[in-house]
Amino acid sequence: MKKLILIALLGVVSLVQNNANAQVSLNVNIGSQPLWGPVGYDHVDYYYLPDVESYYSVPKRQFVYLDNGNWVFNNSLPARYGNYNLYNGYKVVVNGDRPYLNYKNDKVKYVKYKNWGGKQLVIKNSNDRKYYVVKGHPHGMPPGQAKKIYSGKGNNGNGKAHGKGKH
Repeated sequence: MKKLILIALLGVVSLVQNNANAQVSLNVNIGSQPLWGPVGYDHVDYYYLPDVESYYSVPKRQFVYLDNGNWVFNNSLPARYGNYNLYNGYKVVVNGDRPYLNYKNDKVKYVKYKNWGGKQLVIKNSNDRKYYVVKGHPHGMPPGQAKKIYSGKGNNGNGKAHGKGKH
């Protein structure tokens, strides 16, 4: 009986430990986010762009929009949005796989952000050091520095590695 209780206890401890490890895991993709992306997110899969009713896939670096009823992935928005300014338009962070399949709901839910007019702070204009890793940032880091910081080998002077925060 003691062996059975001990085995059960070890099983429970093992499950709790695995669950705790899973909760600590972070997926950071700040360096992949575009300069026009909003600040405050260490991980982004997609942005929904209410002004142009389109999405942007951060990992693929492509816009996703409807064209004749089909979802199209492209490196740029279609010509009909040629005057759209990505820095001024509102971006909604949407994490998950293929959020554009929820387009009908997103279109209604985020219509209030159409014509928002630049009221959202974007990465390019941020003075937060964690965004200096984004290619083209005005305060960009020297080559290799970002890798040190995000691998945990660098710190910000108080012993804490950069890059931790909302996701």
